Amino acid sequence: MASGYGFNGGRSRCFAYWQEFSKCYSQTDTAAECAPQGDDYVECLFHHREIARAKQIKAEFIRKAEHQAKEGRKTADVLADGVIVGVGLIQREKAGEGAK
Repeated sequence: MASGYGFNGGRSRCFAYWQEFSKCYSQTDTAAECAPQGDDYVECLFHHREIARAKQIKAEFIRKAEHQAKEGRKTADVLADGVIVGVGLIQREKAGEGAK
């Protein structure tokens, strides 16, 4: 983990974040000043924020899909009931005849 060696013998993917955190921690008097670097290192290890963001995006996508499906059902229900959906063509023709 913090040794700097990955599974394949090279540097680990989070080693740069560990170095930043370690450098900050060695130069500061309080550990609270290094919280951003520590958070970045933990995020690199476990991807908590990335996973939460992906879940949020997926939930929004599902919500929009359900809304569109609901709107589609409303239109389908209107068409199934036999109500004629006007496009405005008949009204234009009548308005044109009255103006002549």
